[in-house]
This record gives sequence, C-alpha cells and structure tokens, in this order.
Amino acid sequence: MAVQEACARAPYAADAAASRGRLHPEPPSPGRSVFRRDCDRVIHSTAFRRLAHKTQVFVYHEGDHFRTRLTHTLEVTQVARSIARALGLDEDLAEACALAHDLGHTPFGHAGERALDRCLAAHGGFDHNAQTLAVVTRLERRYPGFDGLNLTWETLEGLVKHNGPLIRRIGGDDLCDAAQILAPVIRDYDALHNLDLWGFPSLEAQVGAIADDIAYDAHDIDDGLRAGLFGLDDLVQVEIAAHILQDIGAEHKNIEPSRLVHELIRRIITVMIGDVVAETRRRVAQQQPASVADVRAAESPLVAFSASMATADRSIKAFLMTHMYRHPRVMKVMGDAEGVLSDLFARYAGDPKTLPAEWRHDLPDQEGARARLIADFIAGMTDRYALIEHARLFDSTPQLR
Repeated sequence: MAVQEACARAPYAADAAASRGRLHPEPPSPGRSVFRRDCDRVIHSTAFRRLAHKTQVFVYHEGDHFRTRLTHTLEVTQVARSIARALGLDEDLAEACALAHDLGHTPFGHAGERALDRCLAAHGGFDHNAQTLAVVTRLERRYPGFDGLNLTWETLEGLVKHNGPLIRRIGGDDLCDAAQILAPVIRDYDALHNLDLWGFPSLEAQVGAIADDIAYDAHDIDDGLRAGLFGLDDLVQVEIAAHILQDIGAEHKNIEPSRLVHELIRRIITVMIGDVVAETRRRVAQQQPASVADVRAAESPLVAFSASMATADRSIKAFLMTHMYRHPRVMKVMGDAEGVLSDLFARYAGDPKTLPAEWRHDLPDQEGARARLIADFIAGMTDRYALIEHARLFDSTPQLR
C-alpha cells in the first residue's frame, strides 16, 4: 500500500468520542470532533499568530524565504497528517499536537531559550515544551470561563510528552532524565489534570514529534543552502543526501540547481515518511497493541525511524550542527540575540515599572513567581517586538546581522 493511502481506522488510534475531556467541561461542538476543535483553537490563538514573526534559524530581516516558527509548524503539520493517515490514526489529534508544539518558543529560536534558561536558573529554568503548556493552559486569555485554550487531555498529553515519558513507571516521581527537573508548570498542571507523565503519549502525539524531526532535517538543509552556509558539494558528507543527489542526477541530466535542491528536499521528506510508516507498522505487528491504553503502557515508542534511518537522521543533524547552527555567522547573530533577551530580563526584574501596565498588574511579591512572569512576557514576544523593547529601554541595540 502506498504511504499516502488512508488505512482503516486502527484499533489503537485515539478516539475523539472517548476523549478524557477538558479540565473545564464544555458542551460538544455540533460539527466538530473534540480534536478538530483543539486544532481550530490553536490556529485562532494569539500565540499561533506570533509564530510568523519568531526565528527558526534566521532572523526575520535576513530574507523573506527562510522558515519562521510558523512555516516550520505548518510543515510539521503536513508531515504529521501524512503519517497519521497512512497508519489509520486520528489525523485531527496528530494535527493538534503538531500545530501547538512550538507555541512556547521564545523570540530568536533556541538562542532565546538559552537566555531565559540562564535567567531562570535559580527558579527551575526555562524549557519551551513546558512553556507551551503554560501558553495553552494559562497565558492565552480568550474565553470568559477559563484561562488558556482548554484543550483536550490527549492534546495536552502530546505537548507535555513531546519527547516521551517524564517520570519513571517504577519509582514514583523519579524523572526519566536525572539531569532534568520537572518544570513547575507541568508539575502544577498535572496535579489538577493528571497527564500520566509515566507513559508514552498516543501514537498521534508520537507522530507529531517525529514529524518535527523530519521537517527540521529537510527545511534546515534547504535554508542552509539558500543562505550559502554550505553547498550541494558539502552534502556528499551525508550519506542519505549523497545517494538522493546521485539518483536525481542520473534521472535528470543538467537539472538547474534550484530544481535540484527542491527535488532533494522533497525526496528526503518522502523517504523519511516512508521509513517511519514501515517501522511503525513493524513495531505494531510485534507488540500487538489493542488500544491506545496499550500504546501508553508500552516499554518503548511505537512510532520511530528504522535503525538505518535513525543513523541517517543523526548524520543530518550532525552535519547541520557543524555547518549551520555553529556557523560563525549564525553564532554571532544568535549570541547578540541572547544578549537582547538577557538585557530585557535584567531590566524588567530590576525595575518592574518598565513592564507594560497589563503585566505590572498583580505583580507577584515572591521572587521566583515574579521572575517566571517576566519570562512569560519575554517568551511571548516576537523578534521585532523584543528589539523594539530593547531600543526603548537601552541606548544601543544590536542589528543582528
């Protein structure tokens, strides 16, 4: 069966009619499933719109054709729906997890996250996945009866467990990664609406997570080539790219470079999606989950790359780390961006009167709570707004070029 063909609904797929519901009960929508409603709420949120003006790798004024957090999110969503359809899963839940997965990202991409993590080092640190939960449960204020978007348990589970279980099944609150701490926002929300932090999320959420990897690998190669950080000749170091380039060259003599790049990216996405579908089917056949509860109770994820594709994925990421993320040009801009957010945090913390009036209202007295509120404000900024605020408060603001 071709990857793009729809399967019959799998018995281990999430069932919207059997959702564990929302923290705040609401009457059903007459024309939408609960997961479709989650998608729509995310799309209409302020945080989602802001993604259009948040850095993926390149800041906004470096070019109109580089990815932003929004275009990345849309590409992740497309990949997630394709995989979910092929596996007979609930496409709306996979889409909801994909659409919302980056709502907690700061301005300036991972550079902004590093800056806020340092600023909050004494107060639990900063993690964009945890911040996503804060956005959809507390910071979006659109509805008269509650804060947040009041998403379903299943979507929230997918966002919190984007990288898998957070605590060990045996050992109570022992974290899966001893080097990490459980973010306060996750701990506090879990106390209200138990997210079963010990288990794997639904297959739909697992699909959303691996779609993130596929989109990253493909579009960062595309953007890196467009920016001139590396060339097609450099990609021969990456085995999967080298093979695809060889195949394209054999099939299309004298193809123009721009078409060659587009075909390379298209084929990388296609082969990775096909691999995930095949490997997931293999794991499902081996473990025989009969329900979504079996998926959550599994000892390992069911949605994954094959061993060979996992090696290819690591190879792409290693190449991009050296040739793109740590490229001197990118490092300089991101270093300056970290400084912008660190400056803003220090100024707001030292002089809360510089915060906008709506953020000064009910400013907590407790230092940790105040620091977290300031981080919430900064994390919600777009790149441009962060620079405008910096220029308002400081005599000199870097150009980020």
